[in-house]
Amino acid sequence: MAQMTMIQAITDAMRVEMKRDEKVLLFGEDVGKNGGVFRATEGLQDELGEDRVFDTPLAESGIGGLAIGLGLTGFRPIMEVQFFGFVFEVFDSIAAQTALERHKEEVVAGVGLGHLIVGVAGVDGFGGGVKTPELHADSLEGLMAQTPGLKVVIPSTPYDAKGLLIASIRDNDPVVFLEHMKLYRSFRGEVPEGEYTIELGKADVKREGTDVSIITYGAMVHTSLKAAEELEKENINVEVIDLMTVSPLDIDTIVESVKKTGRAIVVQEAQRQAGIAANVVTEIQERAILHLEAPVLRVTAPDTVFAFAQGEDMWLPDHKDVVAKVKEVVNF
Repeated sequence: MAQMTMIQAITDAMRVEMKRDEKVLLFGEDVGKNGGVFRATEGLQDELGEDRVFDTPLAESGIGGLAIGLGLTGFRPIMEVQFFGFVFEVFDSIAAQTALERHKEEVVAGVGLGHLIVGVAGVDGFGGGVKTPELHADSLEGLMAQTPGLKVVIPSTPYDAKGLLIASIRDNDPVVFLEHMKLYRSFRGEVPEGEYTIELGKADVKREGTDVSIITYGAMVHTSLKAAEELEKENINVEVIDLMTVSPLDIDTIVESVKKTGRAIVVQEAQRQAGIAANVVTEIQERAILHLEAPVLRVTAPDTVFAFAQGEDMWLPDHKDVVAKVKEVVNF
């Protein structure tokens, strides 16, 4: 085991997988000599060569088209566009082409040739708490999760980041791999050296509990765990589920938790009208309503555009919001 930040775990995952499989290519904006805007690809070009790790023009739509072509010809491309807020420039390539390609090939030709992983290596960072300019911090994972054909992965720890990233690179479906910028260097965790994978589409129970289930992902996992510790002092025992893969959802783990606790809240950083929470709430209501002792509630950002840096701390959900919502559902 080694102590790593999330950014180090992401770099290590790409290094391990690119050494294992020469078909894996990494390209995008400033990933080469500069090592990426977050330095997540630092040293990889020197180690693996300019034909494996290379810069592209500042043209997201072109990067997406290149990735599609490489995926269709047997490579495993890792593309990056720096910040996830820039995804609109490449959304056509991702949603209208890549997401459909494997299905088309399997139906027409009986084989699945296409592969694409979008937003790896810390280069598609998202999320608040670091005071970025506009279009850099937006939580747009809901757009991806509502696109059939894509898998959407969001880790919350260095250990999860490395295992999920290696699994994403090896997966034959297109994967959108997103990392919350606040988690890049905010803490270290134990990460195995060498290769290992974490199954996509499986949630992880980060904290066992009996009174309330919190379903969340990304940076809000740590916010929820902090809230759970505070609530424990008031004899409210909270279970925290980290979705890890927000599309497809691990419905079984969610439902089993709710059956045990009888109460649930869903926590996301994205606005209430956006993101993943509404889908999770619906699945719980359809599959476990007879086990509920109270309505399923949500903690989210308000339905406005992402706040400027001066107002970001007030705009983002925090552990106090989670504590208040848990108390509301317990006392319903």
